[in-house]
Amino acid sequence: MANKQFHIPTSQGETFVVACGNPEGPPVILLHGGAANSVMWMSDIAAWAPEFRIFAADVIGESGLSTPARPALNSDDYGLWLDDVMGALSLARASFIGVSLGGWLALDYATRRPERVASLVAMCPGGVGRQKIGIALKIIPLRLRGRWGKHKAREIVLGRAPAGLSPGAQCFMDFLSLIYENFRPRWVKMAVFSDEYLKRLTMPVLAILGGKDVLLDSAETKRRLERTVPHAEIRYYPEMGHFIPGQTTAILEFLRRSAAATVSGLT
Repeated sequence: MANKQFHIPTSQGETFVVACGNPEGPPVILLHGGAANSVMWMSDIAAWAPEFRIFAADVIGESGLSTPARPALNSDDYGLWLDDVMGALSLARASFIGVSLGGWLALDYATRRPERVASLVAMCPGGVGRQKIGIALKIIPLRLRGRWGKHKAREIVLGRAPAGLSPGAQCFMDFLSLIYENFRPRWVKMAVFSDEYLKRLTMPVLAILGGKDVLLDSAETKRRLERTVPHAEIRYYPEMGHFIPGQTTAILEFLRRSAAATVSGLT
């Protein structure tokens, strides 16, 4: 797919962005999870790009081509970083799709700048349900046991890849294995959003959660969102973990509904 790749300056350093899709379509910013990069969206973008202008940003401090800066997660630095990203892209408002750490970043920005977020998709997001820090006690020793241990660590976090993955999703899983072999992920506790902050999410919200997530308490995430963001659409999969494939079409339909509501003046 035709795309533009470029670095933009921010207060934290350079940020790598891939831009593609319909130049006249509503803008959508993609934020990947920890120990990943924008490659994770390769199986989704083909479906979204004909209708939306897509900007996939490599999150700072992760395994992409952006600066290695890792500001504290309990600061406003990431909000300021996204201000810079949106300013460089000449965007006053955009929809956000975030996964895991990227979901936390999207939620953080949406609670700080709700007027700049047209709609929000949060897949297995941090910051709402309890973070299961104890999993690090299992993962860190495994990562010291060479390639096998690192593969096992990735499997514990994401679960075994289900059969029948699309070629794009399988390619990303293979790429993720390489990242886990060569990259040191951050094991930090993500700040938890208060009820007051979550109630600021007045834009259309779609949350996608896995009941067997080993990193986050998705049942608690579901309960808190139902209580504080009652208009949110929640897709809860009791048997899925931290990796939930097959959501491309559901997210596209949500983006379509949200964009139509915006045009109609409903949001």
